Amino acid sequence: MTPTADVARPEAYNVLRAALALFKKAPSELADAELTQAQRQAANEYKIETMVLNSKEASAVVITDKEVLRAYREIRDRYDDEAVFLSELYKNHLDEDALRAALYRQCKVNTVLDLIGSRAPDASEIEVGIYYHLHPEQFHKPELREAWHIYISINPEYPENTRDMARARIEELRAKLQKKPHKFADLAMKHSECPTALQGGVLGRVPRGKLYPELDAVLFKLKAGEISDVVESEIGFHLVLCKEIQKPETLSLQKATPKIRQLMKERSRRTCQRAWLAGLSKEAEESAYE
Repeated sequence: MTPTADVARPEAYNVLRAALALFKKAPSELADAELTQAQRQAANEYKIETMVLNSKEASAVVITDKEVLRAYREIRDRYDDEAVFLSELYKNHLDEDALRAALYRQCKVNTVLDLIGSRAPDASEIEVGIYYHLHPEQFHKPELREAWHIYISINPEYPENTRDMARARIEELRAKLQKKPHKFADLAMKHSECPTALQGGVLGRVPRGKLYPELDAVLFKLKAGEISDVVESEIGFHLVLCKEIQKPETLSLQKATPKIRQLMKERSRRTCQRAWLAGLSKEAEESAYE
């Protein structure tokens, strides 16, 4: 089944992209107001793309069948069944030929914009240094601690989770760990009431301030490999293991330079592209009044 000529229209792919970008849904799944918004954005994008494709820079760009086929297969391979793929195209006012044409258009627009972006100048050492000193927070890695944890809740509705029983249970676990600290993961899997029990109680690497205040305060006083005493929080009782400590680090200007250059290059590329597009728009307006 393929769409009729009036259904498979060039802008359909733009509408599909806009709907997915704005609402993460296909156009057929959108409410009327959402569809109108997606169509408005798609029309604007299509207009900009047309300006790009009509530019003198675009005349020098060649898109091969291989590039289009690669883009087509990337979409086609998301579907296990050919019939389902074709059905989805039809629902979005596309067929195989219309999709290939849209992908050719997209590939050419992207290549032209990449060409324009390549004109952007590289950042100088002075600009890199200024950025580094103005954004110190981007180059500081805080102290991280790999935390493991066993949790027993307090719930008076269950005999084994009354305050006294919960405390007794976790004290018993603490006593076992004093003798066999290497059993932490096993005991967490058997007794912890936290979802992390399935992973042996692993909370992962955490910075200060991520856990409950009571746990946070204890965790960042422990030595690597040390297990806390029983800790009480608003949700129950805990044992905390500080498995490993990753010390804080501030990247030097030398180490940060590649990251800064890449960031500033991307910013400069976007600025260059926007300025070029603005020039095309101005030329189009002036031509319309001639």
